[in-house]
Amino acid sequence: MKEKENKSKSFILRIDSETMEAIEKWAADEFRSTNGQLQWIITEALRKNGRLPKKQKEKSENRNKQGGNS
Repeated sequence: MKEKENKSKSFILRIDSETMEAIEKWAADEFRSTNGQLQWIITEALRKNGRLPKKQKEKSENRNKQGGNS
């Protein structure tokens, strides 16, 4: 059986301080980490624009139905 691969990739994101503060506050309000909030924002934008691969789209929809936070 094939072991599950970690498909996460790291990258540097430059963002202005006002936007970062807003994201950090939003993350705290949603009980998410800042990283988790950014992942959620990106995933939602991709989903709403029909750009998520099918597998990831299903995973995102299941999370939303369960009200799960990242």
